[in-house]
Amino acid sequence: MAEDFASPGEGIPGETGAMKSLRRLVLAGLALLLAACAPTHRLVDVETLPQPPKLDVRYATTANFTRQKLYPRAKVFLHRDAARAIAAVQADLARQGLGLKVFDGYRPLSVQQRMWDLIRDERYVSNPAVNRGRHTRGTAVDVTLVDAKGRELPMGTGYDDFSEKAHPDHAGLPDRVKRNRARLAAVMTRHGFEAYPFEWWHFDLKGWERYPVLDVGIDALVKR
Repeated sequence: MAEDFASPGEGIPGETGAMKSLRRLVLAGLALLLAACAPTHRLVDVETLPQPPKLDVRYATTANFTRQKLYPRAKVFLHRDAARAIAAVQADLARQGLGLKVFDGYRPLSVQQRMWDLIRDERYVSNPAVNRGRHTRGTAVDVTLVDAKGRELPMGTGYDDFSEKAHPDHAGLPDRVKRNRARLAAVMTRHGFEAYPFEWWHFDLKGWERYPVLDVGIDALVKR
């Protein structure tokens, strides 16, 4: 039981000075071992980037396809490798008078499961039982282009449009929309991302499969 254990600063009846010192060393070593074994998520708040993108985190509201608030607050985190790539994208776009708006980044595994339970269509929501998700690694990001005033460029559909019109190569779109989609894909792939065949807004950092799946809550990331 808990009362049987003494804290490092407390004595144990009959304990000598040498035993007390040894106990302190053992407890300190155990603390270091536990810290070393704890998972390191290496997630970065995108608002801390040199040129932070605009945010529209709809999963922090009920204005999304689930009609449920899935995140406790409107924050976007990415693995530091993906965050570096987004910083490069932002710098590139700034020279063109453009920028990114981010809809989603890292998504806890438990939230991914809730989404899958509602949709069950692997074109639009990853099945956690198959690959445990893409967003769950902090290497997937949902984005669009905005002009210097923060206005979205026309992309033919809204975010989370689960129709064939949302496929990046959909043919029946105005030329202006095709150019905007091509510009978005070009800048993202130029800086290490891969386009996703069913959603014009979704991009994965190359090698995303090698990154660990996480289930750290958004609040926990904000409060760390």
